Parts: sequence; structure tokens; C-alpha cells
Amino acid sequence: MDWLALKDKSQQWIGKYRYVIIVLLAGIVLMLLPSRQEKVTKTQITTEPTVQKQDVQKELTQILTQIDGVGDVRVMLTIASGEEAVYQTDTETTGDTCRIDTVIVTDSDRKEQGLIQKLNPPKYMGAIVVCKGAGNAAVKLAVVEAVTRVTGLGADQISVLKMK
Repeated sequence: MDWLALKDKSQQWIGKYRYVIIVLLAGIVLMLLPSRQEKVTKTQITTEPTVQKQDVQKELTQILTQIDGVGDVRVMLTIASGEEAVYQTDTETTGDTCRIDTVIVTDSDRKEQGLIQKLNPPKYMGAIVVCKGAGNAAVKLAVVEAVTRVTGLGADQISVLKMK
């Protein structure tokens, strides 16, 4: 076969399909560009429960000092599990199969994250309250009742001790 004939045929073919070739090349270039998705780091997830725990401890301390006879107060809470996010899901049932997908939303910065359906509050393991008025049974009962209402702990999981 003659090289000149092959060259003429290829030029005719390129001339005829040049727009298709340009679109294909543009698509390949766009696919090769890196995406701008950012990953959620674990440090962001782990710092939230400790900040929330400290906030609850501060608020509880402020509230307990307002109870008559309590005096100075220090509160320590131990967390069993942090705040838990429950994500919205779509369920699609087709015959024998069931497909569950998490709903993803994109914000104005093109960051994707799951749509949160509800936030479950943290679960506490126990509480220690040290106060000056813990020698009085009525004060001790009032402190236990207040801590129970805030944390959801039972009375057996709360220790109220007298401060020196």
C-alpha cells in the first residue's frame, strides 16, 4: 500500500470526524483532572464530644451552685459514647433485593456530606459531684436529682461527695 494514499485517507477521515475527535479529547482531559473532594479527618470527629462534655460540665456546675446549701461545686462526667449522627437513607426494594443508600447533599463549596436525620445525645457512664453541702441529705438528694435530669444517669451512677 502506498504511504501517500494512506495519508490522504487519514486526512479525509480526520476532516470528516474532527468535531467528534475534539469532543472525545476534551472528555478525556476532563476525566484526568483531579477531583476537589475533601476527606473528613478523624480529629474533627473526636474533638466534638470532648468539647460538648466540657460544656455540659460547666453548665451543670453553674446550675448546681444555684441550689440552696450546695456551695462550691466540682463536676466530672464520664462518657460511654459520644454524640451519634443518624443519616437519612433511601430504601429501594426490587423483587428479592433491597438497596439502602445514604442521602448525600452538596454545599456551595462542592463539599459532600450525608444528610443528618437526627442527632442522638451522648451517653454517660457516671458522674462525680464534689460540693461543700454534701453532708446534708436534702442537698445530696437535690444534686443527684439535678444530675439525673441532665445526664439521664440513674442515682446509682452518681456519686455526691463532701468537699474539704
